[in-house]
Amino acid sequence: MAGSSPATRPSVDGRLAAASWEALFRAQVALMRRFSADDIWHPVSMREYDVLFTLTSAPAGLRLNELNREVLVTQPSLSRMVERLESKGLVTRCAAEGDRRGTLIRLTDEGAALQKEIGRRHVRSIRKYLEPALDEQQLTMLLELCTTLRTAQDSIPD
Repeated sequence: MAGSSPATRPSVDGRLAAASWEALFRAQVALMRRFSADDIWHPVSMREYDVLFTLTSAPAGLRLNELNREVLVTQPSLSRMVERLESKGLVTRCAAEGDRRGTLIRLTDEGAALQKEIGRRHVRSIRKYLEPALDEQQLTMLLELCTTLRTAQDSIPD
């Protein structure tokens, strides 16, 4: 029942849901190990690159809590990471308009250039590991499934 809301979707077998999650998680682990081992991240770490990449989709900047929702890092670790990226001149903090206490984190021009440089290498790496395993139709299906799974989380109660 693709496209139905979680409230109207029939219940699925718990074993199927668990096996599906396990398969997704194990595939992600296998790929992340390969990506981590790739010599493409310098002069930042893979997690720091994720922050730079995430900020590219928010030219006006993101608050730390908004950034934290998008990356897989704890809030204290993210705060320290942003400080390191700021000391390298890759991000900047600025006041949030209309909120005297609010702070936005934005990419600097140097941070945007580095993200693009590493991003090109990362895309080559992604293609290296995904293209031999999945054809274009399967990649499209994977994109649709992952997008659906991710966006549904906002409407599923804790």
